[in-house]
Parts: sequence; structure tokens; C-alpha cells
Amino acid sequence: MNREVKAFLILLGGFLAFYFMPIDTPRFQGAILEAFRLLNWYAREHVLLCLVPAFFIAGAIGVFISQNAVMKYFGPKANKLLSYGVASVSGTILAVCSCTVLPLFGGIYMRGAGLGPAVAFLYSGPAINVLAIVMTARILGAPLGIARAIGAIFFSLLIGALMHLLFLKDERAKAAAGADVYLEEDDKPPRPLRHTALYFFAMAAVLVFANWAKPAESSGIWHAIYAAKWWLTAGFAALTAYCLWRFLEVKSWHLAASAAGVLALALLFPQHPVVPFTGGAVALSLLTWFNGPEMKDWGSQTWGFAKQITPLLFGGVLAAGFFLGSPEASDAGVIPNRWIQALVGDNPAFFWGILNGAGAQPPGWLSTLWPVWTNFFASLTGALMYFATLTEVPILRGLMDSGMGQGPALALLLAGPALSLPNMLVINSILGPKKTLTFVTLVVVMATISGVAFGAYMK
Repeated sequence: MNREVKAFLILLGGFLAFYFMPIDTPRFQGAILEAFRLLNWYAREHVLLCLVPAFFIAGAIGVFISQNAVMKYFGPKANKLLSYGVASVSGTILAVCSCTVLPLFGGIYMRGAGLGPAVAFLYSGPAINVLAIVMTARILGAPLGIARAIGAIFFSLLIGALMHLLFLKDERAKAAAGADVYLEEDDKPPRPLRHTALYFFAMAAVLVFANWAKPAESSGIWHAIYAAKWWLTAGFAALTAYCLWRFLEVKSWHLAASAAGVLALALLFPQHPVVPFTGGAVALSLLTWFNGPEMKDWGSQTWGFAKQITPLLFGGVLAAGFFLGSPEASDAGVIPNRWIQALVGDNPAFFWGILNGAGAQPPGWLSTLWPVWTNFFASLTGALMYFATLTEVPILRGLMDSGMGQGPALALLLAGPALSLPNMLVINSILGPKKTLTFVTLVVVMATISGVAFGAYMK
């Protein structure tokens, strides 16, 4: 299509949307407010503690891990059992949401990882959180918790393998290009692997414990970890600082000044640990710019990920809040919550009653197709909504109390945490529209099939 025609159609579509916008209706006004409320909540709860550490880790992957190493363990020619196995269970140690995993995914994929292992990691990162699975079993029932754990691991393996096969031509071209890179690069890494592994372990632990969510119980191991989360975070931050000094040759007086500043903030704001955490992130940013070319490259890579991903995430969060509301007020979006409840219930009578009046009996064909429809709708809705880590459990509890079936609940659990509208926008910028659409379709279809099967089993 001619470029000028496209421009005209875009302008015309924008004009018609603004012209017929129902600006005076309470639901539309509430949806606009809810969009910014969700963005405000996301900025407060997830940017500083989740995204910022993830950006630093993603930048470090691009600088401190050689492309040869990535190609060896996760590249198109890597041992499939090792690469897919590690990627499929990565979420058990990374308590991240569908947005926080994106910089990490982008880091390993752009460094040379094969599409299959990278996508397996992309799915499993937010889907196989151990605490979330435990909460699912305790709050929603053991069958749902077990089904979620098994389904998430199986999904990550199968979706990764299918993405590899569907784009095999691209993977073979990438493997050939990777072979050329391998011949060109120096095989000897700049530092021992154990040093690099310890450094990444320390940074990942900071990300995990800083975002450790409060469990439902007030006792037990999970609550003990939650009570000590900031001490654990501080300990691993100190280990990160040691690695910077010992392995990356950051000047000791730079580290001492940074540590003094963070400690002062911790003493001044003892009830607000996010303040010294933010101070540590600022200090690390300064350290990357004043300690040699390798550290400067790390800062540049980190900033590159932040520039690419942050605007897309913010735009996607706004859209998700506008259409579907936030976790705290799920009926404030432009789509009424009662419609969602009606479309995921075990019985189509509620939905048919909304369309035709209370007491109207649904036709036989609708009852026959209802299980497929409800699971598909739950999968699609879950794929578009944004769920922070663990928030999907109480939301689902409310939907199930309103009549949501077991099958659609599992479908939403398998599609929701791994996907979101903001997540899709960023994946598209990394993989392109064709691969992104394929990935989303695979997740939704497989979640639908799993929901139908689980719902039939539970009856």
C-alpha cells in the first residue's frame, strides 16, 4: 500500500476515534483514570526494584559473557537437553513478572542464544515462580497448583521447541553466522568462569530478594525469607560490590564512597528501604562510567536496554489499565468485569441471561461449545492483562468465587503471568511481529487446550 495512503488512513482512524470518543460516560472516564492509576502503581512497585536490576543484568550479559559462551550453551547448535532444560526451570529461582524478564531475555537472545531456548526462558521466567505455585496450591487448591507447575514446565519446553522448528530456516542462518563469530573471537575469556558466575549470581540474588513478595501465611520458611529480605538483599549487594572490586578492578575508593552513601541513606530512611536501594542503583550507574572501558560498555548496554524497553512497557501498562483495569480495581476498565465473569463461568446461563434477560435458557450448541470458548477467552484475557508476581492468585480467587470454572482458571494461570500487552510490545521490538504473533498464539492455544482438558478431568 502507498505510504501516503497509509498515512491518510492512520490520520482518518485517529480523527474518527477522537470524534466519537464517549468522553462524558462514567465508565470511559473511570477507565482513563484507571490507566494512569495502574501506571502509577507499576512505577512505584516495579521499576526501581524489578526493571532497574534487570536492565543492569541484561547489560552485563552483553559485556561480561562472551558470545562464544552463549552460543556454546544456548546457541542453535548447543546441546538441546542442556539448553532447554536450564531455560525451562529458570523461573524457579527468578521471581520475576512478564515485564521484568524482558531485559534478561533480550540480553541472552541478542548475544546469540537460539530462538528455542530463549523463548523457553522467556516463558518460564515469570511462569514457574516457586512461591506463586505454592500460593496457588494453598489458596486455589492443590490440583490447580500441581497442574500449573507441570503445565508451565511442559509449556516452556514445547513452545521453545515449536518456535525453533517453525523458524528453522532463520535458526540455521543464525547458526552459520554464529560459527563465523566463534572462529573470529578469542577462545580465552577475560576472567575465569567461576568469577563471572559468582558475579551474576550475586546480581540475580539482589533482584530476587528485593522483590520477594509477602506470603499469605504469617509463619514458615517463606515468611522468614520475607522478613529478612532486605538483609539478604544488602548481603548480596555487598557480594556484588566485592566482585566489582576483585574481578572487574573497580577502584576501591569509588566503592567505599558508594557504600558510605548507601549506608547513610539506610540510616536516614530506615522505614523506606527503597531509598537506599535506589541510591545503590545510582551509585552503580556512576561506577560504570568512571572505571575503565569495560565498565563504560556495561553502562552503555544497560542504558540501551532501558531506552528500548521502558517506553513500550509504560505504553502497554496504560493500555492494559484502560481496557481491563488494575489488580486492585478490576471492574474499573472500559470492559465491565461482569462481562468477563459471564464469559469464563462454568455455565453459559449467566452470559445468555445478560443478552436475553434473566431466566433465558441457552441453546444446546452454546452449551456444547462453552468449555472451548471459556478457556480460550480466559487465555486471551490473561495474555492481555498485566499481572505482577503473585497478584494473579487473589484475582483468580475472586473470579472463581464469582463462578469461574477450574479449566479457565488454569488457562489464565498458564497464559497470564508469562504474557501481557506491555510484554508483547517489547517482544515485538526484539523478535519482530511474525515471531511475536507465533509465540503469543502458541501460548493462548496451548493454554486453551490445557484448560479444556483440566476442566473435563475435574468434573
